[in-house]
Amino acid sequence: MDKDDDRYLGRCVELAEAALEAGHSPYGSVLVGRDGTILFEDYNRSGDGDATRQPEFEIARWAARNLPVEERRTARVYTSGEHCPMCSAAHGWVGLGPIAFASSAAQAAGWRREAGAAPSPVAAIPIGEMVPGLEARGPFPAFEAPIAALHRRFHARQRP
Repeated sequence: MDKDDDRYLGRCVELAEAALEAGHSPYGSVLVGRDGTILFEDYNRSGDGDATRQPEFEIARWAARNLPVEERRTARVYTSGEHCPMCSAAHGWVGLGPIAFASSAAQAAGWRREAGAAPSPVAAIPIGEMVPGLEARGPFPAFEAPIAALHRRFHARQRP
């Protein structure tokens, strides 16, 4: 992990916490330009029942509307959790560059099981299988504890 990964993944954790505080599941993501500028950031907004309101999907939508193809290829995505298949596909279709994810889909599934929550309705397919040839790095052990804590809080709130 380098200093840039730490900075941007740290911001993703902050966004994930903001999502949780707003009543959504704890995910946050940032899109970073070649020069290191954060171009767009968002957090999960699926708490209203629209499961497509994931930050990785919003990044793809924003990039398609706002960045030329060449800038998309060199833009990096940082996210608190590994992309689901929907978000991976959007990332690939839009042509975004590398992804760094702080926690994996397998870790998230484990936190769900630990909480007694229902399994995800979508299979956990690694990003590289959905978008062959895309550089995807993660998980990053330094972020496991804070992200796990956010997921535990989220699942505790979901219990009847």
